[in-house]
Amino acid sequence: MATKKSGKNVSNFFRNTVAELKKVAWPNRREVSTYTVFVLVTVVVVALTIFFFDSILSLLISRAIK
Repeated sequence: MATKKSGKNVSNFFRNTVAELKKVAWPNRREVSTYTVFVLVTVVVVALTIFFFDSILSLLISRAIK
């Protein structure tokens, strides 16, 4: 059963959500671009590191089995 009080709570929730989102310090376009490049470079470095160690361990294991 829906009561008027629950309807009021829902509308208050959305009003409060909008008010909080107005307080957020959103990054500008340059900051977003900088952070995106940083994340992509970091992902590539981590992927290459994992590939390097995986290749070495695979080589060592295959030689140990032979």
